[in-house]
Amino acid sequence: MKREALIQIFIRSFFIHAALNFRRMQNLGFVYAIIPLLREQKLSGKGETEMLTRHLQMFNTHPYLSTPLIGSIIRMEEDRHEGEDASSIMMVKQSLMGPYAAIGDTFFWGALRPCAGIFAAGLAWMGWVSAPLAFVMIYMPVPVWLRSKGFIEGYRHGKQGIEFVRKIDLPRIAGRVRWLSLIVLAGFGAWLLQDGYRTFSGMSRFVVVAATLAIILTCWLLIKKGVSQIYILYGAVVLFLIFSAKELLMCWK
Repeated sequence: MKREALIQIFIRSFFIHAALNFRRMQNLGFVYAIIPLLREQKLSGKGETEMLTRHLQMFNTHPYLSTPLIGSIIRMEEDRHEGEDASSIMMVKQSLMGPYAAIGDTFFWGALRPCAGIFAAGLAWMGWVSAPLAFVMIYMPVPVWLRSKGFIEGYRHGKQGIEFVRKIDLPRIAGRVRWLSLIVLAGFGAWLLQDGYRTFSGMSRFVVVAATLAIILTCWLLIKKGVSQIYILYGAVVLFLIFSAKELLMCWK
């Protein structure tokens, strides 16, 4: 395939969520992305109808990991001979979209985005006007690299394009990013209390900072044990209301 057509497919893949629908999810976005393939192969009539019908079936995966799959599929479509059964192509597409969705959700929504948000929130509290830009600079390089590199590797290796996603091992990296988020959150919490610790009934700074770190660690352990984050949030609200009421009563006295 010509480089210009590949570039068009890659750019179109960024709009895979634009026509999201509840019946077949990202199928329209997927077909929109591979239209340059139809033009490149000069398909018409029955061949074009068959390919469009085939790829208009239900499709849903993480948008950032759609490009490795798109690259693999268009390579397999190119290598498919006239009259050859396309069931293997659909099998690869249907079998990978679910795992890719789970991997992408775990890493991007569950690890990288919260980590970037914690950094940005801390910078905003410190008065940095560029905090939103910092969020973009921390978060965006990974999705852009993964989209571009994944598309290239998927197209280069076809059915074996899954090896690229397997080798980078995003679930393992997600665990490390979560630990980094926890450390940064604890550090910001300790830093924010350095000037306001006296409001806690005259407690020493060391006690307040240690208590803050202990609360953050306890919340993390509860999540690891399977306790709902909603319950933890409500519990924290109740705890802080109790502390606030106690401080108000002391001020009135």
